[in-house]
Amino acid sequence: MDRLTDISYVKGVLSKHGFTFSKALGQNFLINPSVCPKMAELCGCGENTGAIEIGPGAGVLTNELAKKAYKVVAVELDKRLLPVLSETLCDHDNIKVISGDAMKLDLKRLIEEEFGNGDVVVCANLPYYITSPMIMKLLEEKLPISSLTVMVQKEAADRICAQPGTRESGAISAAVHYYSSPELLFKVSKGSFLPAPKVDSAVIKLNILKEPPVSLNDEKSFFRVVKAAFSQRRKTLSNSLSSGLSMPKSSAAELLAGAGIPANARAEEMTMEQFAKIADALTQA
Repeated sequence: MDRLTDISYVKGVLSKHGFTFSKALGQNFLINPSVCPKMAELCGCGENTGAIEIGPGAGVLTNELAKKAYKVVAVELDKRLLPVLSETLCDHDNIKVISGDAMKLDLKRLIEEEFGNGDVVVCANLPYYITSPMIMKLLEEKLPISSLTVMVQKEAADRICAQPGTRESGAISAAVHYYSSPELLFKVSKGSFLPAPKVDSAVIKLNILKEPPVSLNDEKSFFRVVKAAFSQRRKTLSNSLSSGLSMPKSSAAELLAGAGIPANARAEEMTMEQFAKIADALTQA
């Protein structure tokens, strides 16, 4: 068994460096020996592929990625973990740990400096509190990556991967489907972590699309419409758009009519194509 999935070893290293878990940083380290090898395999790592990891923790996933990718760059926010990672990852010479906040880093520049024009994937066990912001940052910046494989709360995974036009869909579902083709890879029980969280997790993979699935006159209008549409899920689309876009209800109704959509429709019923029609109608208005 790999030493990094040995609970006693991990606890020993953490204790040696005086590390204690931070609830504020959502720190839950993977200890299930089967999860990280599976993530490293399914994320698309290979001898010609570079990998970026966000929040390496004790380095369990980093260790597996380094066995497959030619280079791994891990970004860690918690400076207390730097000496821990120096010890746990000492067997690898193809890992670079960067101390910093991934939400604030210029990731496009980082990729250019560390990987050049090579193929790059992102693979991470994301802290729950930054799941949506981090995923959207990685997608919206249109980074030169081929895929994004992350572990998130099971409920978040279902919402992210939900097909627009279905009851489970939300604003992030539409956004994710605009930039990628998402798939739920496998579930991970809460007992796979140290300390154990209160809910189960799931690993999802977002395969980056070369072109969006819908044609738009204005991309910003599309995301304004999606955000407004889901701002009040229990209300009709007409009421949600009126409130979210700060326009009279009559104007919102006209907007929907122009897109050929009933005023009493709801956001979760809208497909990507219908959201695109509303966005184009808004742009023209």
